[in-house]
Amino acid sequence: MMLLVPAIDLRGGACVRLHQGDFGAETRYALAPGELVARYGALGARWVHVVDLDGAREGSLAQRDIVLGLAGRGPALQVGGGVRSAAVIADLLDHGIERVVIGSAAVEQPSEVGAWLARFGAEHVCLAFDVRLDAAGTPGVRTRGWLRDGAVSLWEALAAYEDSPLRHVLCTDIARDGALSGPNLALYAEALRRYPQLAWQASGGVRDAADLAALARLGVSAVISGKALLEQRIGAEELRPYLPDASFPVSTSATDRL
Repeated sequence: MMLLVPAIDLRGGACVRLHQGDFGAETRYALAPGELVARYGALGARWVHVVDLDGAREGSLAQRDIVLGLAGRGPALQVGGGVRSAAVIADLLDHGIERVVIGSAAVEQPSEVGAWLARFGAEHVCLAFDVRLDAAGTPGVRTRGWLRDGAVSLWEALAAYEDSPLRHVLCTDIARDGALSGPNLALYAEALRRYPQLAWQASGGVRDAADLAALARLGVSAVISGKALLEQRIGAEELRPYLPDASFPVSTSATDRL
């Protein structure tokens, strides 16, 4: 089954959403990070995806205390943003974070990141690729908080990991992130065609239950949703099939795990 993974983006200690990766197009939300984790845990989310946006742009984890304060509150945490060394990964895992997300370094330091996958295990490391499609529809990777062109396509970036134990890959279509314009189904269909052995996490554009159903039919492992959940655009009943730890009955097995 596909899991729904709520996203919490942190900037300056607040929960925010950016529009298409633009730091100048920010929406701030009144709920504190801990309140959101509790809300999503009560909803039945098994995982919550937390991004340190300041860290992603600056190149080092900027909100460590806030992030670590969210651990152990129910849902498992998948955390990224400015993770560029094995020491940071070890620190996060040692303090209760279940999975660490590697973004820019996955493009810029593939040999080192491959070693991190071997050291920490494929279940504890997720590679994240933020992409913009060119005129030909090729997904080009962006790095450093979406500000820098990584000069490679998504497919070229992944080719560096073909001999690694890589399992989890998160792909965000930047043009759809925070835009509520629908996910890029063609992108994820191609990703699954090229790399069916990977557990793909789709991110960007989810607006309603129909989008969730369409992604589930494709076969992605998980969908990351931020704005639609923050603004409660999808009803609890519609979320049931994607929340195996919900307190109410669901139509699929609760034994599956991302």
